[in-house]
Amino acid sequence: MLGAAVWSIAAAPAPVDLPALLGASLEDSGVSHPVTAVLLNFRSYDTLLEIGVLVIAGIAGISLASTPSLEDPELRSSDALLHALLRWFVPLMLMLAAYLLWAGSYRPGGAFQAGAVLAGTGVLMRLGGLPMDFIRPKLLLRGGLVLGFAVFLLVAVTGAVSGSAFLAYPEHAAGALIFTIEIGLTLSIGMILLALFVAAPVSEGSEPEEGDES
Repeated sequence: MLGAAVWSIAAAPAPVDLPALLGASLEDSGVSHPVTAVLLNFRSYDTLLEIGVLVIAGIAGISLASTPSLEDPELRSSDALLHALLRWFVPLMLMLAAYLLWAGSYRPGGAFQAGAVLAGTGVLMRLGGLPMDFIRPKLLLRGGLVLGFAVFLLVAVTGAVSGSAFLAYPEHAAGALIFTIEIGLTLSIGMILLALFVAAPVSEGSEPEEGDES
């Protein structure tokens, strides 16, 4: 099947001008940034599968965690300066994540960047010893892991049931649907990356000293 696909591409009468095709269809995508249009409209099936892989990775990471509660007091810092800085950094990083999510429709940004910033915020909170009940294996963590994939799949199935193709958005609602999907993806990506961090085992070995060949 792969060979037949490659052969059919090689036998095409003329190469397709993808940038021109994207530019001609950009107004119908619901967003004005070409990367967001490709990832969440024209090639949304690939993105859906990527999110599915992330969800599986998050679940596998939690399943292999060394502690069932995902809590490790040794990672927490009692540094007063760090705690004081977190009071400024955490709100700023949350605002940055919200901006990246909102800006993704017309400039570089979107759910993946916003989710990474959310995960970084969670890492700082964990290292600083701030309360993080949402990372414990309860309903909130499970819901956060699958929220983005579930919203994405729900939009896709709803479009198919209503008479459109799978993952084909109505032109008048494409922008709102894409933004709704990105909100769910942002929360899930942040939760998955944070869960992988807190579930990772802590190495108890020490770094070898310079000149030590053992």
